[in-house]
Amino acid sequence: MQNKGLVKLFALLFGLVSIYQLSFTFKANQIETNAEEQAIEKIAETETDYRALRSQEEANYLESIATDTVYNIGIAKYTYNDVKSKAMNLGLDLKGGINVILQVSVKDILKGLANNTKDPVFNTALDNASEVQKNSQNTYLEDFFVEFDKIKGDTKLASPDIFYTKDLDGEIDGSMTDDEVKTVIQTKIDESVVSAFEVLRKRIDGLGVTSPNIQRLGNSGRILIELPGAKDIDRAERNFTTMAQLQFWDAYKGEQFFNFLGQANEVLKPLVEDAQEVAEDAGTSDSEDASAEDAVEDLLGAATTDSTAVASETNPLLDLIRGPGYQGGPVIAKFELKDKEKILEYLNKKEVRALLPAEQRYAKFVFGKPDKDSELVDLYALIGNRDNIPQLSGAVVTDARNQFGPTGKSEVSMQMNAKGAKIWEEMTGKAFNQGSQIAIVLDDVVYSAPGVTTGPISGGNSSISGDFTLNEAIDLANVLRAGKLPATADIISSEVVGPSLGQEAIDSGTMSFIIALIVVLLWMIFYYGKAGGFADIAMALNILLIFGILSGLGAVLTLPGIAGIVLTIGMSVDANVLIFERIREELAKGKGQKESIKDGFGNALSSILDANITTGLTALILFIFGTGPIKGFATTLLIGIGTSLFTAIFITRLLIDWYVNRGGELKFSTPITKNLFRNINIEFLKKRKVAFIISGAILALSLGSLFTNKLDQGVDFVGGRTYLVRFAQDVNAAEITDALSKPDVFGSADAKTFGGANQLKITTKYKVNESGAEVDEEIKGKLFNGLQPYLEGMNYEGFLDLNDVNKQVGLMEFYKVSPTIADDIKQASVWAVLGSLIVVFLYILIRFKRWQYSLGAVAAVFHDVLIVLGIFSLTYKFMPFNMEINQAFIAAILTVIGYSLNDTVVVFDRIREFFNEHTSWEFDRVVNSSLSSTLSRTLNTSLTTLVVLLAIFIFGGDSIRGFMFALIVGVIVGTYSSLFIATPIMYDTVQKLEDKKKKKS
Repeated sequence: MQNKGLVKLFALLFGLVSIYQLSFTFKANQIETNAEEQAIEKIAETETDYRALRSQEEANYLESIATDTVYNIGIAKYTYNDVKSKAMNLGLDLKGGINVILQVSVKDILKGLANNTKDPVFNTALDNASEVQKNSQNTYLEDFFVEFDKIKGDTKLASPDIFYTKDLDGEIDGSMTDDEVKTVIQTKIDESVVSAFEVLRKRIDGLGVTSPNIQRLGNSGRILIELPGAKDIDRAERNFTTMAQLQFWDAYKGEQFFNFLGQANEVLKPLVEDAQEVAEDAGTSDSEDASAEDAVEDLLGAATTDSTAVASETNPLLDLIRGPGYQGGPVIAKFELKDKEKILEYLNKKEVRALLPAEQRYAKFVFGKPDKDSELVDLYALIGNRDNIPQLSGAVVTDARNQFGPTGKSEVSMQMNAKGAKIWEEMTGKAFNQGSQIAIVLDDVVYSAPGVTTGPISGGNSSISGDFTLNEAIDLANVLRAGKLPATADIISSEVVGPSLGQEAIDSGTMSFIIALIVVLLWMIFYYGKAGGFADIAMALNILLIFGILSGLGAVLTLPGIAGIVLTIGMSVDANVLIFERIREELAKGKGQKESIKDGFGNALSSILDANITTGLTALILFIFGTGPIKGFATTLLIGIGTSLFTAIFITRLLIDWYVNRGGELKFSTPITKNLFRNINIEFLKKRKVAFIISGAILALSLGSLFTNKLDQGVDFVGGRTYLVRFAQDVNAAEITDALSKPDVFGSADAKTFGGANQLKITTKYKVNESGAEVDEEIKGKLFNGLQPYLEGMNYEGFLDLNDVNKQVGLMEFYKVSPTIADDIKQASVWAVLGSLIVVFLYILIRFKRWQYSLGAVAAVFHDVLIVLGIFSLTYKFMPFNMEINQAFIAAILTVIGYSLNDTVVVFDRIREFFNEHTSWEFDRVVNSSLSSTLSRTLNTSLTTLVVLLAIFIFGGDSIRGFMFALIVGVIVGTYSSLFIATPIMYDTVQKLEDKKKKKS
């Protein structure tokens, strides 16, 4: 080998750089462990909300040392920020945390651009587009334009009633065509999504989460957010979805509306009585009468005691009051939280609003922020106007900070710009003179309504109080600094993993990694002796390089990523096996040791490159189409392929040459393996008809099952919500399925054993098309209530708590996907598989210059994929582990494609070599000899890879067991198809072509 000095230099430099990169990970872990220990020592479990306080204490400590030198390597010094930025990032499944895809409401943005117009054509098109979106692959804007064009008639987008508004004047004018307006609106929508992206990024920066990831997904208005290590999940979700629309309103005094409530109650009586009569007339049976009576009681807010039943029927509004306001204050009355929507519906009825005097006709009724641990909430009346625009908005806030008020409670201080400061001084001066209050409203909730006792407030400084916890004050200040979202943002896909589950994944992943590594290292020494030991040294460097590159690139390590590394170890053996088998062939020809080594490395290079390029192409497609953990799998596989090539071709050669040049002797075998697979001459082609019959039968069975039994599609592909719940004792999945499928729970649910018999994966499509924190909370409540008989006294808070790193019972993980994004995921998965087949077909065609090779390889891949799908379809109902078809399964399919092609290409490469060497041989002899000569490599690689996959399957954790099972089946079937499907099909098509040529001649 030439340039040995250069190879040594590169190996040394790569190794040192990898160690250097990994050192930051060890240092960051050391610092963060120290911070965690200090927080535990400082804050006892007896303190209220101790987890949030510990988390804040930990964050404060890390922030305090952010710019301090914490790592000195002599030639350079690094702060904690430097160390953290260079450390390897752990993914959601290893660290716990949250992964969401937000859909910024393009519908809301369009309404805003049109100034909330009442134009019927515009609003009908919006509603139609919302309906079409449920089954559409287009963006919302594209569907809106299509629906508008269907019904527009003479209406133009540039109409003054739609987009030719004051705000868009100069960009849109009345003479523009619809196509011209569409271009402008597309730009404005894009600007709004970019604005939402920036607002969310600033909010996430304020959460103090290490290694956050936020990115836009195409032009759909979707934003991906990943927060590995986020401990307070509810807090994180609030930061994503809160619009943070801060407003300042003058407030009426509560007593001004006491009489109004009585008058409103009288007006509501006949309206409620009419509703009661309709409900009573709707049913004829006893059960229907009872249902109507219940509906009326719900409408009237009936009390639970008989003594108030008559009153609640005749006083629909007054009987919902649970406490009065106070004299001179802004509170009208107190109501129960559950009655909020009903009260607002009553007060905003046109018959009720007609009671308001002229000076109050624009009054805006808003509820306050409920007190902690209270079911009561205050009702306020704000001084509104015709345009429903506040006197002052949050756009004037330039800075916000959490602080402690005079009473020691958390509050938020604000600084306004000059324009805001002037208006604020006028508002506070007016409130001081009139003895009134100013309501501080965030997202239509009154956080506080203080009076002004010291005169007008100048300078634009103010504060918001409202019985905040420390984290609430921090988050409110954070969102105010970041600004408001331009539109609502709904969570259409979310995955939440508790930290205890993440730690289990780390433990199981580490165990599978160590076991697989030991097995492979021992096998190489057992089979190839000292040469195998040199391959092991190269493999150890390979692993070091993989982790070093991952750390240097800032890539995120996930559990499938660890599986990718372990799989790379198994597949990297293939390069060494190819080389060693070729050297053994050269030695068998009687060549000298040095010449055999030289020729062996040279002859194996073509096969190694072809095999790794085909696998790399499928991994690249997986990287492009994959998301989250699956992208992590593809990343490690791509890196592993590159480092494996370097270490196998150069490092192993360097070590072998060094040993041989010192007078050492290498036999590339042991006494046990010396004659294994030697002098084999199997006539594979004669067995191809039997193989075709066997494969045909299996394919028929697979296709039959796919059409009848179908596949167990996960929520990735159909939408829904999945909850991973662990119990203290073993439970019966069928029994819990029945319990959760009752009409008063979900109506339909599916519970499957996941791992141990005390752990279930529960899936439901209940309210699958609805999103929002309220719906998620409702479904979690129903889940808890349905599971209560099996939870052995666990309370609701404990069941949901995903902050506890030691949690062993309760909700461990949940995952939500809306049907719209599920369709997108399914479509992307199909394109990923088809794309990989097309790319590989073209590569083999270019490389081997005959389409018959491409046909044989792709036919074998189709054969392998269909059989894997068929086995999953046939067995998913009784296998003791999860076999859902999801994104991870698609990753497995693409890996199977890569592996199958790897095997097939090695055989094809030998056929091409023999065809050129033995020109006098018949083609069938060339094929049979090629298959026989590569059998040792085929079986050796397959067995090694299978052992590695089995180690991951057994020890790698429940979440990737189905993924590993698909790979195990794929390796077995792929090995078979390279021998009995791909090559025979290639042979038959070549022979048919040759026969036609002979007939013509």
